[in-house]
Amino acid sequence: MSNAKVVLEPAFQGVGHKPGTEIWRIEDFKPVPLPKSDYGKFYCGDSYIVLQTTCNKGGAYLLDIHFWIGKDSSQDEAGTAAIKTIELDTMLGGRAVQHREPQGYESDKFLSYFKPCIIPMEGGFASGFKKPEEEKFETRLYICKGKRAIRVKEKIYQFNGANSNIQERAKALEVIQHLKEKYHDGVCNVAIVDDGKLQAESDSGEFWVLFGGFAPIGKKATSDDDVVLETTAPKLYSINNGQLKLEDIVLTKSILENNKCFLLDCGAELFVWVGRVTQVEDRKTASAAVEKFIIKENRPKTTRITQVIQGYENHTFKSKFESWPVSNTAGNASTEEGRIKVTALLKQKGVDVKGISKSSAPVNDEVPPLLDGGGKPEVWCINGSAKTALPKEELGKFYSGDCYIVLYTYHSGDKKEEFYLTYWIGKHSLQEDQEMVFQMTNTLWNSMKGRPVLGRIYQGKEPPQFVALFQPMVILKGGISSGYKKFVEEKGLKDETYCADGIALIRVSGTSVHNNKTLQVDAVSMSLSSTDCFILQSKNAMFIWIGNSSSYEQQQWAGKVAEFLKPGVAVKHCKEGTENSTFWSAIGGKQNYTSKNVSTDVGIREPHLYTFSLRNGKLEVTEVFNFSQDDLLTEDTMILDTHSEVFVWMGQGVETKEKQKAFEIGEKYVEHAVAFEGISPDVPLYKVIEGNEPCFFRTYFSWDSTRSVIHGNSFEKKLSVLFGMRSEGGPKSSGDGGPTQRASALAALSSALNPSSQGKQSDERPPSSGDGGHTQRASAMAALSSSINTSSKSQTQSHSGQGSQRAAAVAALSNVLTAEGSHSPHHSRASPTADAAKTELAPASPPSEIEPDGTEDGRTEPDVSQEQTANENGGQTIFSYERLISKSTDPVSGIDYKRRETYLADSEFQTVFGMTKEEFYEQPRWKQELQKKKADLF
Repeated sequence: MSNAKVVLEPAFQGVGHKPGTEIWRIEDFKPVPLPKSDYGKFYCGDSYIVLQTTCNKGGAYLLDIHFWIGKDSSQDEAGTAAIKTIELDTMLGGRAVQHREPQGYESDKFLSYFKPCIIPMEGGFASGFKKPEEEKFETRLYICKGKRAIRVKEKIYQFNGANSNIQERAKALEVIQHLKEKYHDGVCNVAIVDDGKLQAESDSGEFWVLFGGFAPIGKKATSDDDVVLETTAPKLYSINNGQLKLEDIVLTKSILENNKCFLLDCGAELFVWVGRVTQVEDRKTASAAVEKFIIKENRPKTTRITQVIQGYENHTFKSKFESWPVSNTAGNASTEEGRIKVTALLKQKGVDVKGISKSSAPVNDEVPPLLDGGGKPEVWCINGSAKTALPKEELGKFYSGDCYIVLYTYHSGDKKEEFYLTYWIGKHSLQEDQEMVFQMTNTLWNSMKGRPVLGRIYQGKEPPQFVALFQPMVILKGGISSGYKKFVEEKGLKDETYCADGIALIRVSGTSVHNNKTLQVDAVSMSLSSTDCFILQSKNAMFIWIGNSSSYEQQQWAGKVAEFLKPGVAVKHCKEGTENSTFWSAIGGKQNYTSKNVSTDVGIREPHLYTFSLRNGKLEVTEVFNFSQDDLLTEDTMILDTHSEVFVWMGQGVETKEKQKAFEIGEKYVEHAVAFEGISPDVPLYKVIEGNEPCFFRTYFSWDSTRSVIHGNSFEKKLSVLFGMRSEGGPKSSGDGGPTQRASALAALSSALNPSSQGKQSDERPPSSGDGGHTQRASAMAALSSSINTSSKSQTQSHSGQGSQRAAAVAALSNVLTAEGSHSPHHSRASPTADAAKTELAPASPPSEIEPDGTEDGRTEPDVSQEQTANENGGQTIFSYERLISKSTDPVSGIDYKRRETYLADSEFQTVFGMTKEEFYEQPRWKQELQKKKADLF
């Protein structure tokens, strides 16, 4: 970092030390904090700075600074935003990734902070900014573009252009929900108008009146917004004293020097790479040189520029190189180095540095979600072209020379039967066995109609869900399959297959049911380690050797493994240092062995969700930032990379042939991630089909199980959710269906009327909520009746299938009408007549998060009732933070210690976690657990 004079900006003091978004608008060439109520609203005549702080699983803060330039913003304001961005980065230790965000060409990452949309408004500070309370609502037309996070260009009608796709229509419905809540308190009429549909309905007529009457829509004239910048082959330029020099060589990581700046030109986007020890002035000079480069190359002023710091390169940047070897030391060291230097600089100037030099140490991983117990495990060993079922007493024994199929059938929290199907590949198994186990497992998956999650697991990389199925799981030497036996014989090799009467040394490590590792090792003293327990089997004798640094849990587990291997055999316990000659002679005599804990390769990394495309056989991925369940679009295939596992998720709308290619896609991604992200080539790989997501997949989302059972394409699903909400003034669902029932009825009706529309773009006009409740229902019934009458005149070949489908739709819709009719006396409106004439749709409370355990808001059901807590604490159920922490000197008794945070007062909860309880429980479970650990409430 430079020791040049740094101008300290008061508006930036104390920022960047808690997760979240912070925004400043440039006013009179100074950054002014923006009220949170205005987040997502950007004026075209202004420039803004946006700081996004994210806490990763290791507890470290990751920083992204974006400066947004409105299309009407002055050059001076845009320049000020760029300069202030550099100043902010300097105050934060010079480790933030910087992004230049021109209006209309914002990056996906920037847009993801403001889901479902950002709203650029005309005007700006210089033109006389109106305060929100001075604004009056005006009729506005919003143009929605994009699949996940979208831009909105400045009522509520949704007009579906003839050439718009399903996913754009679906995301536009999310914008409608956003506008309803923001401008109409959730109460307003909604109408859907389809381009080219000329039905004589009030919605369509009213819509066209706003534009002076109906007229055919011509082809849209090309504008700047329609120009798609082309991605070109990357070119690398070194930057010296403001001069650019083309480096005409193969792009490798080693080219980048830590005392220089480089420009990576990818056509649609430019990257400025900044070495870790470059001076601040060099960075400013590099930024100016890039601006000149844009002008010289006649690039549009909307070109995006991203500045990355050495050690904090994003995936997009790294993927432009031939490969990107992963370094384990650069990141954390450079972070702390930068923080220390900046903290010292600011202290010299008398600045409050609270939070700036703070560094969080990594925390232990939380217990992952495991499959429900009490299920039925079945295991088959591959034996040539057949598979042999293992007897119950052998379940849990895996030989490294063999391959296995594992099927676990269980019932989840909602009593639904689920299946976990995997195949396990031994480290020394034969190639033909590996191919056969895949074929057989895939055949079994197809026979079960794709319901199971399908996994590929290599020896040594068993995930927690797999390990926990076997109590215990033991990996033994050799193999019992005919193929392995034949291979050993033909090669003249010694058969080391485990034998109950032979000599064997087995290492026991791990402390829990989901992470215990029990492995047969070479029977020599050098295999011992003071940090583990070992089982020595010597013919009829059996020892448990207890390392001095081993845990009590390991010792208990060793006893369980010994009983599993040789039931009923007497076991001699031998603590390290008390071994007798019989013990040493069984393993070839005493030799030196390690007393140090062997470090395991456990990378702390955030989960990432990707879309992908194949170009000339090469996989290209695009990250979905700040992802949620809404990003899992039914027409898409997605890749979820958690670093310890890779999931290929496929929507129901994906063609059957494509679903068969899931592992091919997954393997291509793993090859890609090995080169650029440093994951193991043997990482567990899963195929997951929409509607059958297991708990260990759902845990990375704030999951709503009701959404996954709604049928239809993306637009129909969102439409079902929107029109499935309760009527204004009506009571909330009592748990017997409600919104889900209405959504299912609408989906059934849609499916009945459009049996061939699954996975295709729907051309039928969806019903409007603006007609009023009874009109809408009458129209639906009329449409259904018309469909049935029409179909009865057609050929009779498909009567059986479509007839039952329509009957189901009628029954579902009838249930809705009956249920809603039973609620009508409880409406709170003053005029029942007016209510019957026009029922406005209002959103219910946000859908509750249904976690794997089946409870709402991501909360587990407390083990201790509120009444019990009150009885033990004199009627009190709210307690101070000091008494609730696990290290409290005055702890509370009679509470559920797994849910300590629930006993905090709302105000203190906000202080401790920096957010409300509602916001906290909207997060994925793993994020909740991480924050609870940091607050000592775990």
